[in-house]
Parts: sequence; C-alpha cells; structure tokens
Amino acid sequence: MQDGSADMTDHTETAKHVVDALSILTVIGTLADMLPSVAAIFTIVWTSIRIWETETVKRWTGRTGGSNAVDQ
Repeated sequence: MQDGSADMTDHTETAKHVVDALSILTVIGTLADMLPSVAAIFTIVWTSIRIWETETVKRWTGRTGGSNAVDQ
C-alpha cells in the first residue's frame, strides 16, 4: 500500500508543467500583439535610412563626392 506522497508529487509536477505552458503561451500572445508595433518602428527606421542614403538626398544635403567602398 502506498502512502500517497508519490501521487501528490506527480500531480504537483503536472500542475507546474501546465502553469509553465500557460505562461509561455501568455508571453507568445503578448509578443504577437506587440510585434506589429515593433515591426512598424523598424520599417520606419529602415526606410528613413534608405531615403537618407539616396543620391538625391545626398545632393540636397551636400554629401556628394564622398568615398564609398561600394562604388569602387
């Protein structure tokens, strides 16, 4: 006859795994909800850099004539 402590430990470990899984799902859900905002910020920054580096903007800002390893 068992004393029941092994069964209680198994249930406790199972409960811990269930709570861990719910925690992970909560984190994923939070990140998924935040992801569009983060992606929008990175897109704005990247597009701004690309526009800043165009030849037209370089002429407007007087940054023409500089050495560029890509051009060489």
